[in-house]
Amino acid sequence: MAELINAQNLYKSFGAIRAVNGVTLRVSAGEVVGFLGPNGAGKTTTMRMLTGFLDPTDGEITMGGFVLRDDPIGARRTFGYLPEGAPAYPDMTVRAYLTFIARARAIPAREIAARLDDVVKRVHLGGVIDQVIETLSKGFKRRVGIAQALIHDPPILIMDEPTDGLDPNQKHEVRELIRTMGSTKAIVLSTHILEEVEAVCTRAVVIAAGRVVFDGTPDEFERQAPATVTRNRMDSAFRTMTSPASEVVS
Repeated sequence: MAELINAQNLYKSFGAIRAVNGVTLRVSAGEVVGFLGPNGAGKTTTMRMLTGFLDPTDGEITMGGFVLRDDPIGARRTFGYLPEGAPAYPDMTVRAYLTFIARARAIPAREIAARLDDVVKRVHLGGVIDQVIETLSKGFKRRVGIAQALIHDPPILIMDEPTDGLDPNQKHEVRELIRTMGSTKAIVLSTHILEEVEAVCTRAVVIAAGRVVFDGTPDEFERQAPATVTRNRMDSAFRTMTSPASEVVS
């Protein structure tokens, strides 16, 4: 399928600190990429560069055929973004907030009601649609964040910890939603939950110290674990790949 994300040789420095050190990431339609790494590895910085919230110190990003540096508006139309914490306007109702997002996304007025109905059903927000956002549980706030990323039905989704704060049933529902959308969209899913990679991802990309140290299938990722490890092998593989002595695997 068509390549929708192409990030080439991304670098990001904050003064003397290099947070991202030559990351390259390509994602095609039909791929769900699990983006993994320990705290401080550069995951969130990379996600913020992909979505235009941070400018790279060096490197180039193309989203949906648009070079982000040259046409940031065109590029941003191609993706939905669920940021860390899923911030929203707390004094708005869910309906008012999603309607506002739809208008900001330039969805024609005659289509907004249908888009809203569709995304509310997908993310199961019907019971709280007229509730003020600040009164919602953490799990429902997360669902609102997912809904705003989906409202314009983008070909690309960038999701930072999409199941954070959800109970087991809610996690299952969101994972099923991601798996279904992943058949046609390009999805990058930042997570620290290795079970999530096994459940929904077609590829795993591991970053450590700002560099990609693994890019392959979840099965290949699991096979990187030492042969003597029989319990929680993916967790062992993750520790092995992100150790300072690890070499890049791709």
